[in-house]
Amino acid sequence: MYIYLIVAAVCITIWVAIMLGVVYLRQTPQANVRRRMLALIKQAEDERAKASALKKKNEQAEEVVVHKTPSFFQRVIKPALLAVEEKILMLTPSAITKMLENKIFYAGKQNSWNLRRLSAIWALTTAAGFFISLFATTRLELFPTQKIMAILFGTIAGAYLPFFVLNRQISKRKKFLRRQLPEFLDLLCVSVQAGLSFDGAVAKIVKRYRSHISEEFKHAQDEIKFGMTKQYALTQLAKRCDIEEIYLFTTSVLQAEKLGTSMAQTLTLQADNIRERHRQYVKTEAMKAPVKILFPMVFFIFPSIFVVLLFPALISIMKTLGK
Repeated sequence: MYIYLIVAAVCITIWVAIMLGVVYLRQTPQANVRRRMLALIKQAEDERAKASALKKKNEQAEEVVVHKTPSFFQRVIKPALLAVEEKILMLTPSAITKMLENKIFYAGKQNSWNLRRLSAIWALTTAAGFFISLFATTRLELFPTQKIMAILFGTIAGAYLPFFVLNRQISKRKKFLRRQLPEFLDLLCVSVQAGLSFDGAVAKIVKRYRSHISEEFKHAQDEIKFGMTKQYALTQLAKRCDIEEIYLFTTSVLQAEKLGTSMAQTLTLQADNIRERHRQYVKTEAMKAPVKILFPMVFFIFPSIFVVLLFPALISIMKTLGK
C-alpha cells in the first residue's frame, strides 16, 4: 500500500517537474527577447539623452559665439578690403574679367577662387609694374624713348603676371589629369565588368581613389544629383578638364548610352585607347628631353668642362712663356 503511494508521489513529482521545465523552456526565449528589448530601449533613451545634451551644449556654444564681439579685422579691415575689391572690379575691363573667369574655370578652382579678388590682384599687379618701372627709369640715365619702352614693358609684365600663374596652374593640372586618367579608366572598366553600373562604379571609385580626376567626376556626380542631366554633367566635365582624352571618353560614354551598346565593351576600348595615347604622350615628352637639356649644357656644363680641361694647359703654357 505504502509502496504504491510512494511510486505515485514520485511519478507526480516527475510529471510536475517535466511540466515546469516545458513551461520554463517556452518562456525563456520570450524572456530573453523581452530583456533584450528593454536593454535596447534603455540604450536608445541614453543615446537620446546624450544627443539632447550635446545639442544643448552646441546651442550654448553658438550663442556664446554669436554674442562674442567681432574683432577689429572683421569690423573694419575686411569691409574696407571688400569695398576696395568692388571698386577695382568696376574699373577692370569686362574682357579681362571674362578671361580671368575662363582661366579659373579651366584651372578647376571655381569653387575656391574668387573672381573679384583675382581681378583686384590683376589691377594691383598692373599698377605695381607701372610704378616700379617708373621708379627704375627715374634712377637710370636713359633716353625718353627708352624710358617709355621700359615703363610699357613693366606695365605689361605686371598685367601678365596673374595670367602666367593661372596658365602654369592649368598646365600642371592637365598633366596630372592626363597621367591619372588611364588608371582611373582601368578601375572603372574592371568595376563595370564586375557587374556595377556606370554611375555606381564611378561613385565607388571616387570614394576610394583620391586624385584630380576623381574630384572632377565627383563634381559631375554632384551636378547630376542636383537635377542636371548626365549629358550636361559629362560635357561640363570635359570642358573643365580641357584635354582631348576626356573629350573622347565622354563622347563615347554618351553615344553608348544613346545607342544602347555594351558599356563594359565601350569602357574597355576607351581604356586601351587612352592607355596607348598616354604611352605616345610619354614618348613624345621623352623625345623633347635632349632639346630641353641643350641650353643648360651649353651655358653651364660645357664652360665648367672647358675650365677643368683647359685651365691646367693654360697654366703650363703661361709658365713656359714666362720662362
